[in-house]
Amino acid sequence: MAENKRDYYEILGVQKGASDDEIKKAYRQMAKKYHPDLNPGDKQAEAAFKEVNEAYEVLSDPQKKARYDQFGHAGVDPNFGSGGYQGYGFDNMDIDLGDIFSSFFGGGSRRQNPNAPRRGSDASASVVISFEEAARGCQKQVSIHLVSTCETCHGSGAAPGSNPKTCPTCNGTGQERRQQRTPFGVMQTQSVCSQCRGKGKIIDSPCKTCDGSGQVRRPATIGINIPAGIDDGQVITIHGKGNAGANGGPAGDLQIQVNVRPHAIFERDGYNIWCELPLTFAQAALGAEVSIPTLDGNMSYSIKEGTQPGDTFKLKGKGIPYINGRGRGDEIVRVTVEVPKNLTSEQKKILKSFEEATGDGNYQKRKGFFDKLKDAFNS
Repeated sequence: MAENKRDYYEILGVQKGASDDEIKKAYRQMAKKYHPDLNPGDKQAEAAFKEVNEAYEVLSDPQKKARYDQFGHAGVDPNFGSGGYQGYGFDNMDIDLGDIFSSFFGGGSRRQNPNAPRRGSDASASVVISFEEAARGCQKQVSIHLVSTCETCHGSGAAPGSNPKTCPTCNGTGQERRQQRTPFGVMQTQSVCSQCRGKGKIIDSPCKTCDGSGQVRRPATIGINIPAGIDDGQVITIHGKGNAGANGGPAGDLQIQVNVRPHAIFERDGYNIWCELPLTFAQAALGAEVSIPTLDGNMSYSIKEGTQPGDTFKLKGKGIPYINGRGRGDEIVRVTVEVPKNLTSEQKKILKSFEEATGDGNYQKRKGFFDKLKDAFNS
């Protein structure tokens, strides 16, 4: 039941009246938090993920959002207007300024045909890929529930063998007009037609498949090509693959947010990647031939003698491919030197001998530090 559903703004963690950008940002954060691929086997996360997608589907669509803000969950129910709500009063009255000016000056106002073709709303989904897949590009299948035209009634909402009829009360406009004399003259107001509930047509025998709405929600699997170089949080738009339009209107777009899993070794920075290379004291001091991981596999690299902790070097063209372009970023390797633990007596003896055999000339930073310290106390 609609009354048992949580508030869509509450689900996304935004205030009513939040901007489109705020709603989109909140959706991305919540979708990533509850995505089933990031929470395998967690039924609560799976339910929350569906709830987040449902909330975003409504709040990202201006028309649905307006109906939701006015009527709550009932306003975005596919069966809204087909029965149940019989209220008729000031709340659903819409004072039309165009009609007011028409009364005074004889002008006209345009009305939108409720049965004119309307574009379907955009749909949204997300997909989780690995760091390597983001770098190289890949193909994925996305499962999503989409609104589609009812195959039984072909979108008319009427049972097979019957047809919708033009509403006799509003003549198909979906609006009722009323004139009222005031001290300022005759004013016209309009409200949703009480007989057809704004649809402009009457369906005596509703289609049993879609309950007269002309549309049904079905599961769909969409194949997508993810380009090499895509980054975490970017959105791929597939035109015409969203929810079906009404009255023969075009389908909306499908927007797929790409979530990239963190890598155990690499960290992305734009189109460059960073990697930490742990060296032993001997390797850093004497230099060594080491194996460095890259996106293309391990490669050999010569470490220079006297390499210091924190030193960096660059592997040209070993980073992320430029999306929809040529070339790649670089891989930047940062050196760390690991201090050995659990030394034996013999190892400690060797290190002490080594320490006694070295002097300030072997440690430039230490020599500079003590020189500065000496100058500070002598000044």
